[in-house]
Amino acid sequence: MPESPPKDGGGSGKDSSQADTPEQPADEEEQEHERAVEMTAASAYVVYRAVLKESLEELDRPSIALAWSGLAAGLCMGFSLVTEGLLQSRLPDTHWRDLIGKLGYTIGFVILILSRQQLFTENTLTPIIALLKYRDGKTLYNVCRLWAILLLTNLLGGAIIAYTLQRSPVFSPDEREAFLRISSEAMQPDRMALFTKAIFAGWLIATMVWMLPVAETGRIWVLILIPYVIGLGGLSHIIIGSIYCVYTIAAHQHTWSEYLGHFAWPVLLGNCIGGVALVAVVNYAQATAGSEERGAKARQRVD
Repeated sequence: MPESPPKDGGGSGKDSSQADTPEQPADEEEQEHERAVEMTAASAYVVYRAVLKESLEELDRPSIALAWSGLAAGLCMGFSLVTEGLLQSRLPDTHWRDLIGKLGYTIGFVILILSRQQLFTENTLTPIIALLKYRDGKTLYNVCRLWAILLLTNLLGGAIIAYTLQRSPVFSPDEREAFLRISSEAMQPDRMALFTKAIFAGWLIATMVWMLPVAETGRIWVLILIPYVIGLGGLSHIIIGSIYCVYTIAAHQHTWSEYLGHFAWPVLLGNCIGGVALVAVVNYAQATAGSEERGAKARQRVD
């Protein structure tokens, strides 16, 4: 019986397989491009857009929500003093004690940021990014509203936890002595030193906030390392520093007038300058510079 000729379907299958072959390099190229994107660090503009999105969400929050969040943050920052004091009271009095003890300083930051609570110094960056972009009266009003609410509620929460720690019998006399020793260091520098230290602290806190949107799995390390540097360097932070000062007031070591006249205003001013001028404005400028040119190039690629 003669062999039947090959069917057209077999020939068509061969042709289709040959037609599919040129598509494979294109698929591989697309996969390689996706891998390259995953391995490439986010650009400054991408970070800027993430911070801007977060800032707009915070500026739209009701005042009562901001107040509760700020009060919770002020209370939680007290755990920086608690943890550092507990570590200090259990370590020998040696030159390396602060290297371990200052790890406790970071705990308040870890708690409040992972809990999405609002800290005043954190918000020297995020709302200013929105203000620099829109530059209108409504955004300015919301920035002032957010700052006023968070500063007052952070300080109120901090004062409550400071008085509670000093007056309650929760901790042993040795532990409370460690709390007082740590707190007494807050007002030791003169006003100019406090102001300068506060600029660096505000700079580092705002930088930390700028880093967090792209930190991903390294987020916890950012929250530990940067506050650790602030604590180890004795840099002045308006909220934690106020907790320290109020603790000494509750212990009758300082007065409210000393706190307001010597510590509060230079540290508040320095934190704002460090967060707004050195981070928010500079990072906004470097992230948005050339954005129109980037947009034009992107449109050209699409065309």
